[in-house]
Amino acid sequence: MSSIIVVGGFFGDEGKGKIVSHLVRKDQPSIVARGGVGPNAGHTVKVDGDEFGTRMSPSGFFSNDSDLLIGAGTLIDPDVLIKEINELGIEDQLKVDERCAIITEGHIEKDQKTDRLSEDIETTGTGCGPANAERAMRSIDQAKDISKLDDYLANVPKKINEALDRGEDVVVEGAQGFGLSLFYGTYPYVTSKDTGASQIASDVGLGPTKVDDVLIVFKAYPTRVGAGPFPTEMDPEEAEEKGLEEYGTVTGRERRIGEWMSDWAKYAVDVNGATQVAITCIDKYDKRCRGVTDYGNLTEKAKQFIEEKEQELGVPVTIISTGPENDETIDLREEKL
Repeated sequence: MSSIIVVGGFFGDEGKGKIVSHLVRKDQPSIVARGGVGPNAGHTVKVDGDEFGTRMSPSGFFSNDSDLLIGAGTLIDPDVLIKEINELGIEDQLKVDERCAIITEGHIEKDQKTDRLSEDIETTGTGCGPANAERAMRSIDQAKDISKLDDYLANVPKKINEALDRGEDVVVEGAQGFGLSLFYGTYPYVTSKDTGASQIASDVGLGPTKVDDVLIVFKAYPTRVGAGPFPTEMDPEEAEEKGLEEYGTVTGRERRIGEWMSDWAKYAVDVNGATQVAITCIDKYDKRCRGVTDYGNLTEKAKQFIEEKEQELGVPVTIISTGPENDETIDLREEKL
């Protein structure tokens, strides 16, 4: 039995989809389950030269050997979900918990027309905040109330726990970043619920004693979309000079770029109870590292960066992403765990 939760350590866009897709390719888990807020978070996966941007589907969609589950704690936009199911051809793989709450057009309209949300906090406008507010009032529809979702309903905690009882592997994919946690992030510039590992476990019905590992993902250069504090943010001109420009998967907005945040990273490791760290975009920290798959072939500059972060955080760096492709990855888990 092995269960691992993957969460973001900064403000989202850390490359969780890439890391999850690597775990799926390498470990072949029987289940990849997604928690998090809802369709406000996009994950990008590149496999065999093809790029996919998903907002609801777990990042193991390319593996026919994995069941794809969306936990009850996650909001569902039925139109977004069904569009992804059809585009990815995962009609027989994906199930959603029957208790998932449903985003409506009314939620989306309220999100986009509420100045505090759309202009001050700069949310994605996907209806998640208003939907979670209605959920807290216990008046929102659930997936089991929506006929177009009938073929995709399941009891997600039951499926996950039965798989673990059979000794199978489970990967649980979080969304957004810890800096956007409603409880522990940069309030009020946050999302509409907690984004930490404990919440992601709860989202899919995985009890704390059944979590084997928490893998927290950090970017070599943190990024942020939308308003809110970012103490190490660099000028757009400097980011452009370094070739660091990025755009959000869901919104298409240009991401704000910053330097590594040591104090925040340690805080995120502690509160999430991280047992492993993944560092992504090392190829942007040093372009000579692009596509490297062996730690020994990294530059000394990159090795020093990684070793410094490992000492700072007190947790082993087990996975290093050297590019956006699934196989542009260094996996040190066998060596360090």
